[in-house]
Amino acid sequence: MAKNGSPLTVMGIVNVTPDSFSDGGQYNSVDSAVSHAAQLVDEGATLLDVGGESTRPGAEAVSEAEELERVVPVVEALKQRLSVPVSVDTSKPAVMRESINAGADMINDVYALRQPGAMQVLAESGVPVCIMHMQGQPRTMQQQPSYDDVVLDVKTFFEQQILACEQAGIARQRIWLDPGFGFGKSMRHNYQLLQRLQAFHELQQPLLVGFSRKSMIGHVTGREVNERLAGSIAAATIAALKGARIIRVHDVKETVDAMRVVAATLEGDYL
Repeated sequence: MAKNGSPLTVMGIVNVTPDSFSDGGQYNSVDSAVSHAAQLVDEGATLLDVGGESTRPGAEAVSEAEELERVVPVVEALKQRLSVPVSVDTSKPAVMRESINAGADMINDVYALRQPGAMQVLAESGVPVCIMHMQGQPRTMQQQPSYDDVVLDVKTFFEQQILACEQAGIARQRIWLDPGFGFGKSMRHNYQLLQRLQAFHELQQPLLVGFSRKSMIGHVTGREVNERLAGSIAAATIAALKGARIIRVHDVKETVDAMRVVAATLEGDYL
């Protein structure tokens, strides 16, 4: 992405759901999803994240059959038509398995492989996995989230899940961590996590982060969902400077430009 190579990756979001908070219903057919994904790649995304179940606060659960029907054909089509790796945002073991069989290169799980059977699927697959911290579940996670110390509590959770993954046969080098901005956190919790993001480097695992258009941006800026680009890029830039490796976004083109500036700054000898 940047001269001399860059460790920063911009992950483009491909929601195939009718109810995602930002773009629900816009790309919930195979053709529209693939067209959108191709545009994201043209804009600089080097990783795509396909999701078939909304995890916004208050979201309703989706059946396994429905999620499979939404996700697997899109993964198959993306692997046939595009050359970038494809991640699948799911917590269901069956969707993980079928997505990997369809060619998915990574699993992105907001439940951190806590669903029965999920760790076994990943152990057998060999693909990387991102485990995210979430207090509660999407339908209830924003109802008075509470921590003794949000950074230490999230770190402790990760330590436990990394150990459980290793014991299940998932090699440590396959594990990514996502602190879960907006998932069971108050505004104060979110910004404490961002402020102290370097603390997670003690775990020696790469970080994936997502702020794109979230309420933590709207709370500070007073902007509606589709007016949060500047705030989203500011948060992504701060996270990248603090060592995040994958930035998950809706607005790829603008974020890629920002990450090029970050990469040039971190490299120091860009010019």
